[in-house]
Amino acid sequence: MRWSGVIAAAALALCAPARAQDARAIVQKADALMRGSASYAELTMTVVKPSWERTMAMKVWSLEPEYSLVYITDPARDRGTVTLKRGPEVWNWLPAVQKVIKIPPSMMLQPWMGSDFTNDDLVRASSVVRDYSQTLLGTDTCEGKECYMVQLTPKPGAGVVWGKVLMWISAHGFLELRTDYFDEDGTLVKTFRGSRIRAFGDRTLPSHWEMIPAGGGGNRTVIDYAVLRFDVRLAPGFFSLQNMSRVH
Repeated sequence: MRWSGVIAAAALALCAPARAQDARAIVQKADALMRGSASYAELTMTVVKPSWERTMAMKVWSLEPEYSLVYITDPARDRGTVTLKRGPEVWNWLPAVQKVIKIPPSMMLQPWMGSDFTNDDLVRASSVVRDYSQTLLGTDTCEGKECYMVQLTPKPGAGVVWGKVLMWISAHGFLELRTDYFDEDGTLVKTFRGSRIRAFGDRTLPSHWEMIPAGGGGNRTVIDYAVLRFDVRLAPGFFSLQNMSRVH
């Protein structure tokens, strides 16, 4: 081997750990920007099918990374329905039957409220930082912005539902603009896209999101944020089974 080849190989070996660390840092910054430590949101979710649409309004409280509570405010038939996450466990409160139902791990990929989001999507039960290894693949353009393209692969023993995840994160601002989810066979299942960047307090984030199933034939679920605050005070006690029937 020529000396130039030896030097190049050594340089690649030295850069590999830094490259992996850079990928993790990029994902960590994007995740922290979206989550914060405690947040409150008001949003609408529209489920779009080829022959019909259905819109729901909801409030969301989060105390990262352990707790989330989603409360449906509209339409009237769904008002009061609550999804609660406490650590790895998820429950639904159904006001029509006055009953709390625990969601088993086998149902984390089931649609939430008839949408293209799953129970895992809505409560972010898995962590893109903790449960996956991150690899920087290069750069690409998404939503007209230069982005890092990062591949996430599950760590051994991680309780995650995806075989691979690809993320497009803007080089400026670390905005998560696109995420592709793949099953264990490497088949694309769905794509999550963010757009309509705006300020929410001291943070700039996408306010419009679309979850698009692969080969969905026009199906998609759209989320639009009206309110998103990161300056809220929340205690773990707020995220209790008892509070599911009281929150409004």
